[in-house]
Amino acid sequence: MSGSTSSGVGGSSGGGGGGGGGGGGPCGACKFLRRKCVSGCIFAPYFDSEQGAAHFAAVHKVFGASNVSKLLLHIPAHKRLDAVVTICYEAQARLRDPVYGCVAHIFALQQQVVNLQAELSYLQAHLATLELPSPPPPPQLGAPPPFSISNLPSSSNLPATVDLSTLFDPQVQPQWSIQQQRPMELRQQLGPGSRSLGESSGGGSGDLQALARELLDRHRTTTAEPPPLSK
Repeated sequence: MSGSTSSGVGGSSGGGGGGGGGGGGPCGACKFLRRKCVSGCIFAPYFDSEQGAAHFAAVHKVFGASNVSKLLLHIPAHKRLDAVVTICYEAQARLRDPVYGCVAHIFALQQQVVNLQAELSYLQAHLATLELPSPPPPPQLGAPPPFSISNLPSSSNLPATVDLSTLFDPQVQPQWSIQQQRPMELRQQLGPGSRSLGESSGGGSGDLQALARELLDRHRTTTAEPPPLSK
C-alpha cells in the first residue's frame, strides 16, 4: 500500500471512543458519513480525522460502510489493522482500474520479475564469455614400477650365442685349421678303400657305427706312431 494510505490508516486494535479517538472530533469514517462518532466506533482506531476521510471514501464507494463494518466485527481485534490496510489498498486499486483492480498491479510486478530474470541471464552469459579459460594442468608423470628380479627373462628364453671373436684370434686360428685338416688327411690315408667300405655298408646303422670305430682306431694309430728320426 502507498504511504498516503498507511498514514491515513492506523491506531490501536482496541475500540476508539467518540470524538475521533480522543481528539475531540469525529473519526475519518464518521466525518465522511457526516454522523456523530459514538464511543466504541469500529472505524475510529483506523481512520483518523485528518486523512482518514479520503481513504474511507474509496472504501465506502467500493465495498460500502455497512459491509466493511460487519466484516471487521467478525475479525479478531489483533488482525483488524491488517484487514483495514488490505481493504483500503484494494479499494483504491479498484478505483484506478475498475476491470482488474489490484490484479493489474500484481501482473505488472510479475512481468517486471520476468524481465529482470532475463536480463540477469543475459549478463551471466556475457560474463561467461569474458572469463579466460584456465590452462590445463600439467600431466603427472607416474613413478616407474619397482625393479624386480622376476621381470628378467629366464635362461631358457635366451638364444644361444656364438663368440665370433675366437675366429679372428691368431692363437686360435691354427687350432681351427688343424681340426679342419685332420678329416682331410684321414680321407687321403684311407684312399679308395674307404669308398668300397662305405659302399658295402648298405646304409645300415650298425655298419655306420662300425665304420666310425674303425676310422677312430686308424686315427689313433697314426697319431701314436713316433716321428722318424733324422739321420
